[in-house]
Amino acid sequence: MRLFIAIRLDNKLLDALSRFQSDLKKLGVTGHFTPRENMHITLAFIGEYNDPDAVLEAMDRVEFRPMEIRTEGIGWYGDLFWAGLAENPQLLEYVKKLRHQLAESGIPFDRKKFSPHITLTRKYACPQGKKIAIPNLPGGSMIAREVSLMRSERGKNGMIYTEIGSVG
Repeated sequence: MRLFIAIRLDNKLLDALSRFQSDLKKLGVTGHFTPRENMHITLAFIGEYNDPDAVLEAMDRVEFRPMEIRTEGIGWYGDLFWAGLAENPQLLEYVKKLRHQLAESGIPFDRKKFSPHITLTRKYACPQGKKIAIPNLPGGSMIAREVSLMRSERGKNGMIYTEIGSVG
């Protein structure tokens, strides 16, 4: 089972990000746009692990308090185009404690530095030979009230993310 821990986005923020993706498409940007239902903030990528109950138990040991999440800025990792998040010490502290608890519980996870973002497009490309002005990311915010353990499966038309459980 391929697992990750994430904050799921509310409809208002999903609407704003979906409109931004539509604006990019109108400008001729191509790529694999993240479907609305798959947009999230990954806190810890676990990968192949067949004991979701152990992960949920570890998550439950770390107190999660509701927090504001705000989008701010855009960026790239290679051909991955993303929406950034405003500085959030509460989120960083939570992720630090969560990852520590995963390690204490013997649950493997990707130990890359946490870089809070929302993936908008994979294999991002601008129109050949055309300069475009990327629009500003619309400001968006939400109150995160829970953290979810998600399962990722390859479907006929891309990845399918299913919530297994949540804490918060």
